[in-house]
Amino acid sequence: MPPKFCVVLAASIACSMPAVAKEPTYPKAEAQVLDLSQKAIAIRSVRGDGNKTIDVARLFGDALVAGGWSTSDIEITPVDDTAYIIATWKGSNPALKPLVISGHMDVVEAKREDWERDPFVPVVEDGILYGRGASDMKFDGALALSTLIELRRQGFKPRRTIVIEFSGDEETTMKTSAIIAEKLKNAELVINVDGGGGLLDEATAKPLFWTWQGAEKTYADYRLEVTNPGGHSSAPRPDNAIVQLSQALVKVGAYKFKAEQNEITKAAFEKAAPFTEKPEVAAAMRAFAANPADETALATLRADPAMVGLVGTTCVPTMLGGGHAENALPQRAFANINCRIFPGHSKEEIMAELVKVIGDPVVKVTDVTVGSVASPASPLRPDLMAAVAKAMAKAYPGVPLIPSQSSGASDSMWFRAVGVPSYGLSPTFAKDSESFAHGLNERTRLSNIRPGITYYLSLITDLTK
Repeated sequence: MPPKFCVVLAASIACSMPAVAKEPTYPKAEAQVLDLSQKAIAIRSVRGDGNKTIDVARLFGDALVAGGWSTSDIEITPVDDTAYIIATWKGSNPALKPLVISGHMDVVEAKREDWERDPFVPVVEDGILYGRGASDMKFDGALALSTLIELRRQGFKPRRTIVIEFSGDEETTMKTSAIIAEKLKNAELVINVDGGGGLLDEATAKPLFWTWQGAEKTYADYRLEVTNPGGHSSAPRPDNAIVQLSQALVKVGAYKFKAEQNEITKAAFEKAAPFTEKPEVAAAMRAFAANPADETALATLRADPAMVGLVGTTCVPTMLGGGHAENALPQRAFANINCRIFPGHSKEEIMAELVKVIGDPVVKVTDVTVGSVASPASPLRPDLMAAVAKAMAKAYPGVPLIPSQSSGASDSMWFRAVGVPSYGLSPTFAKDSESFAHGLNERTRLSNIRPGITYYLSLITDLTK
């Protein structure tokens, strides 16, 4: 999954809502968020031997049944060594397409010897929950799940059907992610709780801004390979596989794909500039938003690792190999080219462009991508934007709301690929220095619980009533 809080590039849909006089409390739901988070973190839901993802599904399913769902409305399906869960809360109007709340149960591998604490033994210290999945994304899953149960506890009756689902291999092959999207391709829209999020001030821990994700680039891997007969190194041939591959890599490394923007990245550059510390980068963001052909602005943005992914497709060599002996001419040389493709382009289109850039038929280019699909950007729907602004105003009054396009990948792409708009809308905030998803000593602040419930109660109610 992509980092949630890497978004100093997005846009504030200004949110000047009145402050809430008294913060509401939800004792049962708040306690359940922590309880489910801890129990889920303790389950080692990692791909491979000993994968216990299905136990997370059972944990979530049992919580829903205890919260009023019928067992017939909960589907837990094993797939290979993992599983997925789909739970349905039927609305009163079957003519309305369902609202899907999406997440995943699996986590990235974590080794005990690398961590300060056992990654699969949840620990709470100084108001912070530690453990693998604390930020990606067992806490977020527990927060959404507990809020739905709270909504039912309050007697809410949705007109639109609500479906909550969790995939079991988002961090790896995304096989269950694709299955779920195909099953739910009649949905109205998807709230992906594994995307977006807010940034806290490093010194004060006060919320600075909040981002939501409306698009993501397509992940792709291409293998470049050159083969020839080889021979003795004392009798060199003109067609050396390593040299030929190297020449191709130089061309790929120097190539710049066409600069592009969509309504999300345009809004991002326009509104995120005030949050950007470097004046020259802020100026380039504004200039590029106004004119994507501005070469000066483009050069500045391409030189910044945090910005280059927002101005078009990027392709970089990530792996290299070749030869079979120190005293022999190479019979084979290969490299992996990893691309992050701007929405609107297929993997086939980008591969064809790479072939043209290389311009050498001896270099074979093959698509070796696993677990990815091209997807368009989701539209800026006024109904959703209004509901999000209202929900955030209740939870975090006055905090700017920032749309973003991710350079990583999430389950949202599978829904977008089948025509269902999906949005990363997690209400979880963190300091930049606390972003440890996929890394050591992963953590999240428990101060996210109460405002997170407030946010989801408002958002889900408005989208389904």
